[in-house]
Amino acid sequence: MAGNILLGLGGIGLFLMGMIILTSGLRELPGGLLRRLLVRFTKTPLRGAIAGAATTAIVQSSSATTITAVGFVGAGLLTFPQGLGIVFGANIGTTITGWLVAIIGFKLKIGQIALLLVLAGALLRLFGRGRLQHVGWALAGFGMLFVGIDAMQQGLAQFQGVVTPEDFPEDTILGRLQLVAIGIAITLVTQSSSAGVAAALVALGTGTISFPQAAAMVIGMDVATTFKAALATIGGSVPTRQTGYAHVIYNVMTGVLAFFLLGPYVALVEPWIAQGGAGDAQISLVAFHTTFNTIGVILVLPFAQPFARLIEHLVPEHGPPLLRRLDERLLGDGAAAVDTAAKTVRDAAELLMGMLTELLDPGERAQFDPTRLTAVNEALAATRGFMERIRTEPANQPLHQRHLATMHALDHLVRLSHRCAQKARIEVLHTEPRLRRLSAVLRGAAAATLDDGGLLAGEERFDRVRRLLRRQRRLYRERTVEAAAQQRIDAYTTLLRLDGVRWLHRVAYHLWRIHHHLGRAAEEAPAAVEAAEAELDFEED
Repeated sequence: MAGNILLGLGGIGLFLMGMIILTSGLRELPGGLLRRLLVRFTKTPLRGAIAGAATTAIVQSSSATTITAVGFVGAGLLTFPQGLGIVFGANIGTTITGWLVAIIGFKLKIGQIALLLVLAGALLRLFGRGRLQHVGWALAGFGMLFVGIDAMQQGLAQFQGVVTPEDFPEDTILGRLQLVAIGIAITLVTQSSSAGVAAALVALGTGTISFPQAAAMVIGMDVATTFKAALATIGGSVPTRQTGYAHVIYNVMTGVLAFFLLGPYVALVEPWIAQGGAGDAQISLVAFHTTFNTIGVILVLPFAQPFARLIEHLVPEHGPPLLRRLDERLLGDGAAAVDTAAKTVRDAAELLMGMLTELLDPGERAQFDPTRLTAVNEALAATRGFMERIRTEPANQPLHQRHLATMHALDHLVRLSHRCAQKARIEVLHTEPRLRRLSAVLRGAAAATLDDGGLLAGEERFDRVRRLLRRQRRLYRERTVEAAAQQRIDAYTTLLRLDGVRWLHRVAYHLWRIHHHLGRAAEEAPAAVEAAEAELDFEED
């Protein structure tokens, strides 16, 4: 008896490991393509729900899809209502696992073949290269799912007639509530509703529980998937907490709906189950899981905007604006973390450009508040700390390059912030006509970039300005030194003016590189830069 219990528990463990490995392989397999398609397709909450369901069905993880949605919202790639659509759809997508288990695991019974899939997947993982390794990992995980199912079936088969539906709460309102609680407990322990549903399917197939009992437990398992989302509401970033609250509220509402649908659904399918036996009962169970999640999405989508406003009212924005998106929970998903860091860096760049236009304007410079610059510096330091904890693999070139590009942009932004604090160099720009004209050129470029907000346009604009300032820097140096030699200006003024024109050129250079790297981080593919051309700007300050 003890051996059978251990076999059943081991089967659950194998199933969970299979889910982890399968999800890991499938998430890496599409590279950045899946993320790009998700952003492009998600234009409305409805399309977001479709995209969320499809993505979850592909990667076999609603948690991964939810984290991706949080990252997109935090990075400004999606609005909160659009992100909610993805979260809603993920609830439908996660039911696909139940269909795979019910059809392939029970109808086709591929337990023995699954062992060969594990072997084939392991060999591909060990000896394959590039995407073949990810295919192997996914294949091994897929096989482990059904090895686990087979082990659970063998373990529970020995309890047939020993543990019966009579040993569980009766099919009454109170009994169903108790079964919902059991389903919640199972998912909290396994941290996977898919594992719970698989266990319920096995128990249903061996006659350990009846169909109404299994269906009530599945409702509890579905509600309990919000446990991680509930934890995310504690100490997370604003987008993470908003998504967590939305997930919890939505799933509880769906659970209540499913509880009231349970009676009519049981009455509808029981005659069919009586004719087909355990196999049809298992299909009916996963159909119930998909049905109540689909109905829940259909009912909530028309109210996505009001629902989003309710959540935003419950979890309002607070704290430093630049730091609201940075959330340690996103570090588990490299792509989401890079998206969030890149958006934070881009927002900081826009703030600094706004301050720069004020500093270069003779009328606004006197009213400039230096504490704003201090706040940006603190945000940049926090962003640097966040980015130091992001890990991306060189094998995933698109993501790794975006990570590096964001780090380069942050480095130039820190240098730009330092130059914005150089009061003496900025003041001298307003004391000489030629410096004032060059300052106006740079100020105009910054203002135009703030207006259109395009990274590629900004890169091209600052590229032209820094080329102009590089030429003018040399000409201005020659003329200023000549004026000093003729004693038309003193040595101190000469040094200040040379510092000023050098400052203009370096600021333009940093702005150019910031926009270039942010364009790469956003995958906007800005124009390539010749190394020799960039090296022309590296003159001693």
